Amino acid sequence: MSAVTPDLTPDAAPSAPSVAPTASATAGATRPAADAAATAAHASTRPHDPYAEQAPAPGIRFLHHLNPLAKFAAPLPVMLALIFTRGLAIPTAFIVLALALLVVGARLSGRALAVLLLGVPVAIAVLGLSFGLWVDPERISGGGAAASVVIFEIGDWQFTLAAYLTGLATALRIAALLMLSLIAGLTTSGPELVRALVQNLRVPYRIGYTALAALRFVPRFGHELEVIRAAHRVRGTDAGRGPIAAVRRTIGTAIPLLASAIRHAERVALAMDARAFGAHPTRTERTISRWRVRDTVFVIAFWAVSVAIYWWALQAGLGGVTSDRTEVGL
Repeated sequence: MSAVTPDLTPDAAPSAPSVAPTASATAGATRPAADAAATAAHASTRPHDPYAEQAPAPGIRFLHHLNPLAKFAAPLPVMLALIFTRGLAIPTAFIVLALALLVVGARLSGRALAVLLLGVPVAIAVLGLSFGLWVDPERISGGGAAASVVIFEIGDWQFTLAAYLTGLATALRIAALLMLSLIAGLTTSGPELVRALVQNLRVPYRIGYTALAALRFVPRFGHELEVIRAAHRVRGTDAGRGPIAAVRRTIGTAIPLLASAIRHAERVALAMDARAFGAHPTRTERTISRWRVRDTVFVIAFWAVSVAIYWWALQAGLGGVTSDRTEVGL
C-alpha cells in the first residue's frame, strides 16, 4: 500500500514519480508474459497438424534441405535389393547407414532419437526371436555348427541358434527397410512431398492437392473425436462396460463425427471452388520445389555407398542375393 500511495511531503516528492512508473512497468512486463503464457497454453491445446508447414531446419540438418524425391529415389533401389538379400551383414550395414544419416541430418526430438537408438535394437531382437520360433528345424539342419547349438527346448522341440539367426536375418531386413523409409518419412512434410510430385514429376495438381486436403482431414478428425468424447463426459453419458457398451460408445461418437466430417468437407469444397481450383490445366505456385545439384550428389553418393556395401559383403561371403523365397540364408 505504501509503495503506490503518493507522499505529499516536499522531501518525498521526487521519489513519488519513480514509484508509479515502476509499478506500471511491472504491470506492463507482466502483461506480455501472461499473454505469452496464454498463447502457449492455447497452442498446446490445438490439434497437431503433421501436414502443416514446418519451421526451417538448421543448415547441418541437411536432409530437410533436399528435394523429397531425392530422399525417395536414393534408398529405393536398395530397398528392392534387400527383399532378395540373405544374411545378417548387409541389412545391418544399411541400418547403421540410415541411422547415421538420421542422427546427423534430421531434426529429431529426444523421444524419437531414443526410439531409434534403443527401441529399434530391442524390436529387432524380439522380432528375431519371434520369427525364429516359426522356422522349420528340418530346413536348417545344414546350418553348420549353429544348427547343433540348442538355446532351449520344450519336449522334443528344440530352438537352436541357427533358427534364431534365420529369424534375426528376417528381422534385420524388415528393420533395414523401415529405417531407409524413415530417411524421407521423418524429414519430409506432406506439402513438400505434394509440391515435389506436382512440380517435378508432373503429377496433376488436381490429384496432388486434393489428396493433401483429404489427408489433412485426419488430424482434424482426431481433434473432433476428442471434443465429442469430452462433451459426452460433461453430460455424464455412461454406456457401461463390456463389448456391447464399447459398440454403443462407438456409435455414439461415429454419428456426430460423420456429421462434422460432412460439414467440413462441404466447407473445403466451397473454399476450393471459390479459389477456382481445377479451372485451369496448370496453376501458379507460391513455393517452388527445385531439383538442385545437391540432390543429385546425395542420390549418387547413396548409390555408391550401397554398391560398396554389397560388394564388400559378397566378396567377404557375409551375405547373398537370391530370388529363391524359400532359401533360409544363414
